[in-house]
Amino acid sequence: MKAVEIDLKSFRYFNSPQNILENLKMQINYGEITLLSGFSGCGKSTLLSLINGVIPRVISGQIEGDILIDGENINGKTMSQISRKVGSVLQNAESQIIHQQVEDEIAFACENLGFEREKIQSSLDQLCPLLELGKDWKCRSLSGGQKQRLVTASTLAMETPILIFDEPFANLDLEGAKKLLDLLTDLKTKGKAILLVEHRLDLVLPYVDKIWSLENKSVKEIKDKETYLKSQTDIIKDEAENKLSFEDCLLEIKDLKKSFAGREILKGISCKIYRGERILLCGQNGCGKTTLLSIIGRLQKADSGQIIQNINPKFGKRAGKKWFKAVGIVYQNPNYQLFMSTVKDEILFGAEDKNYALDLAHKFELDEILERHPHSLSEGQKRRVTIAAILAQRPKLLLLDEPTVGQDYGALKKMMKVLNEIHRQENNTMITITHDIRCISALCDRKIHIQDGIINN
Repeated sequence: MKAVEIDLKSFRYFNSPQNILENLKMQINYGEITLLSGFSGCGKSTLLSLINGVIPRVISGQIEGDILIDGENINGKTMSQISRKVGSVLQNAESQIIHQQVEDEIAFACENLGFEREKIQSSLDQLCPLLELGKDWKCRSLSGGQKQRLVTASTLAMETPILIFDEPFANLDLEGAKKLLDLLTDLKTKGKAILLVEHRLDLVLPYVDKIWSLENKSVKEIKDKETYLKSQTDIIKDEAENKLSFEDCLLEIKDLKKSFAGREILKGISCKIYRGERILLCGQNGCGKTTLLSIIGRLQKADSGQIIQNINPKFGKRAGKKWFKAVGIVYQNPNYQLFMSTVKDEILFGAEDKNYALDLAHKFELDEILERHPHSLSEGQKRRVTIAAILAQRPKLLLLDEPTVGQDYGALKKMMKVLNEIHRQENNTMITITHDIRCISALCDRKIHIQDGIINN
């Protein structure tokens, strides 16, 4: 049975001269998991926003064609009416979180829908353990993966018959991703229609019933899953065999501890980071990887312990302009560090050598979007912009928090190539957090695994 039918002649954003989508026909059925695949920035998130009504009710655009939900055209329907049928987990989970506490966030949409107190409590009792969330946890203290699980729980609690997910596994560890996929499979057997946008094809294809590929502004159905999987999921390796030994200590971390709202996250982290190394921080969602990275980058302070830095003795212990010139940080959420009016201005902002910066923009395939506003880009494009902007500063220490989110396989291969080329040229030190198994070996000379708040290698 058809849940969603799409027959679009064209769509373009307000004040945009070009169509984003053209001559697009597809359908999503109840009792199936459907995958929408395609290159970064090709319009996948735009299509999801058309289905859930965000376009044109929140974001302006010109639509020619029809979108039917349960056989009814959504033209003229309100967001409230559409949201009773369609639940959405967006690419940027943080943008959907309103309340300060987990149980309030999950209950919020249910209360708006008029659910009885007992029904809401039942959902909380079921979903919080299932998605490994504490009811009393503070939302601001959650990791990126935990925020993703929270928004998923909030959406599932609404019990909409149609569920759409925009890269729901991007910030999840492997165990968490498989648990969510098992949950979605169970919902499918109960008749739900599920639409996924996801680049980690090796993870999702075994669970998917139908694949649509978005390219050249339209879609085509992919019939041969196996061939498609092989073309998109080879493990990426560093092209240069790096057999260097590292002896020059850049950072010495001693007994770092950090708690949030009574929850102990880091319980005594001690290790050494050597100059020129590529370190991969590993561990399950919520284990403290991002917390450790932000303490190293002086974005926040540890409760106790110390970090001895040998980047430059003049830096002392405080964060300042010179510190952030030498220590480049790519945030998990790129929206926090995009503030200029164009991509070009963003990349040139901290660069002393403008030609070097623009060459980086070319290497990251940003030439065609240099005059666009950074916040108008897809999440994958935003990440490439932030990485290029930070690399343009030529940092000695590069901290990357989930840099691969939103990257199709081709863009991911190019990103790994550029990062490693710059690494060799600049002899920088890289510390990366990623759950993307396609590129782990391309970013890693050594792994540091965090478990239960300590290093467990």
